[in-house]
Amino acid sequence: MADFPDRIDRRTALRAAGGLAGTTALPTLSGCLGNTGGDGTDDPVDAPPDDGGDVDYAVETVAGGFENPWGLAFLPDDGRLLVTERPGRLSLVDPADGTVEAVAGAPDVFAEGQGGLLDVAVHPDYPDDARAYLTYSAAAADSPAGDGADGATTHVGVGRLSLDDDAPALDDFEAIFAAEPFRDTNLHFGSRATFGPEGSLFVTVGDRRDTDFGPDHVSQDRSNELGATLRLTPDGGAHPDNPFVDDPDAADALYSYGHRNPQAMAVRHETDALWQCEHGERDGDEINVVERGGNYGWPIASEACRYGTDDPVAPGHDERDDVIAPVHYWPCGSGGFPPSGAVFYDGDAFPEWRGDLFAGTLAAQYLGRFTVDGDGLDATVTERSPLLDGRDWRMRAVAVEPTTGHLYVAVDAGDAPVARIVPA
Repeated sequence: MADFPDRIDRRTALRAAGGLAGTTALPTLSGCLGNTGGDGTDDPVDAPPDDGGDVDYAVETVAGGFENPWGLAFLPDDGRLLVTERPGRLSLVDPADGTVEAVAGAPDVFAEGQGGLLDVAVHPDYPDDARAYLTYSAAAADSPAGDGADGATTHVGVGRLSLDDDAPALDDFEAIFAAEPFRDTNLHFGSRATFGPEGSLFVTVGDRRDTDFGPDHVSQDRSNELGATLRLTPDGGAHPDNPFVDDPDAADALYSYGHRNPQAMAVRHETDALWQCEHGERDGDEINVVERGGNYGWPIASEACRYGTDDPVAPGHDERDDVIAPVHYWPCGSGGFPPSGAVFYDGDAFPEWRGDLFAGTLAAQYLGRFTVDGDGLDATVTERSPLLDGRDWRMRAVAVEPTTGHLYVAVDAGDAPVARIVPA
């Protein structure tokens, strides 16, 4: 399952390679522990040069006391930050002074296992369009779409932010989409939400920990909405240009399929391409460039092994011609990179990092930085020296403050901070 705490601890090897990253970035560790390209090669000699390897940074606590924060979203033209907490709370944080205010109106959630209140996204036309979107797990009994169903599923809901009164609120919140079918498990909900450059809403949904590792797996079944990337309109309907809207045997909301549990998603500013990071089984974690209609292989193609073994789940992606291979992956035995949260850096605070992909990792407990050369599925992705390593922080979410260009991270713990990375 995702979020396993027993992945190989990468910090021991990182110490041997050059020490722990504290408030200063380390020299590049090309080829170290999962710095493996989409073709499985591991050659530090061929790694592209890194202009951002010597950047000094400091770490500041913005606010604390959060219970398993999951999603971060800055309000454009406002400067404040929305933070979700998995038990079901939504907060508004002022980064200037660390003030935290509860936002009323969040939905009832299925806060069990990996479920609860998950991601948050703000309409791209905010504040002219004040809608804020939440992804969350809800039980069938609490869902408009759950009539006659059992279990729970990933939902998308929307309300209008009201910040003029003394008490912030998400008014008129309603569920606008529920991924079907409901499943009687509390695992693998996904779930990231990101607006694309054309204004449609992309949402990831996990495979709900289906262990039928064969062609009948839910992630390979286009008639359902699990193990998939969905593309919705801002009102919650299936986007009319989705790849399978004319297929009576496929779900209209599907944009890509064959995913296991994608918990990181970001748009690359230079190309407008949609990127994702997803959890493998035992290792096999992936970074993918998501293409319309693409099959990303799970579980009929994977770089992972079954839990507790060295047995491959399936042939590798390069052994099939009907799936799309990741642009970067961590093979079985590497220790993996169980991911959560990602952003392409486009700020002014760290010009050497512009265009780099930042992604949080949970069990490995650091913030990953990746340089990207080239476009699309031919891009070369290189993992660079880790940030925030040695703090025992499970990195859950990442965001860039629009005005300052500071990097923000949410730490996954029962009494957790939201922190920011600033120039030293």
